[in-house]
Amino acid sequence: MTAANQLVSELPLNPRARRRPLLPIIYWVVVAITLVPIAVMVVYSFNTAPNHRITYVWHGFTLNYYAHLADLSGLWQAFVLSIVIAIASGLISVIVGTPLALALERHRFWGKRLLTGILFVDIAAPSIVVGAAALSFFLSIGLHTGVTTILLVHVTFNIAYVVVTLRARLSGVGTALEQAAADLGASPVNAFFRITLPIMMPGIVASFMLALAMSIDDYVITSFVAGSATTFPLFVYGVKTGLPPQVLCMGTIIFAVGLLLALLNGALNRRRPVG
Repeated sequence: MTAANQLVSELPLNPRARRRPLLPIIYWVVVAITLVPIAVMVVYSFNTAPNHRITYVWHGFTLNYYAHLADLSGLWQAFVLSIVIAIASGLISVIVGTPLALALERHRFWGKRLLTGILFVDIAAPSIVVGAAALSFFLSIGLHTGVTTILLVHVTFNIAYVVVTLRARLSGVGTALEQAAADLGASPVNAFFRITLPIMMPGIVASFMLALAMSIDDYVITSFVAGSATTFPLFVYGVKTGLPPQVLCMGTIIFAVGLLLALLNGALNRRRPVG
């Protein structure tokens, strides 16, 4: 037994770690590619811009542009419109997507595979194709492009992400708790609000945050159906003579709020484990 234990102790604990030394390097390269532009945005949002246009030469620290976010014509209106559309589309997508995800994950019905395929096609389809198709549809029914069409399109592509996120949440949770509640006399509605909905709540919050980010970030699809309306991405892309520093300030605020919400959601999930 002593010789066997010595032989086992001499074996590498993780032989794959030695065979794949590039994996950690690739991981950190991807992290750097993702975070470096964000870090540059945050740092230079505090940089003094002599001509009120973004410059990547450091001229000194300032909070002036944060204090005058609303002074730039059109920027604040575009930002508020993006936030309103994102919140509205996120709420509608969650309200529609929650029962849809529950039906797809828990029940069998005719057309289930077709509906699942449509949802994945909605995610996989190129944005330019979705935008062109949406514009053609709205024109064919005589619906003028504007805030309403932006909201409809954002709800359309957000529902797919909501359903996928919620199905992933439900995939590892059985129906034993609901069945136990039914055996104890709970009605289906009571069991849903007391058992199923709390189980789904972390997924609902995560899917709402994802829908919020997708809506605020979208440019390509929105550009097809915006009409005269201007969202934050459309405003940024429409600036032709150099970006004002307030754009970096808005981006920093959006990133900070999103990071705070993600950390808060993670903290709540750790405090209230479900399983």
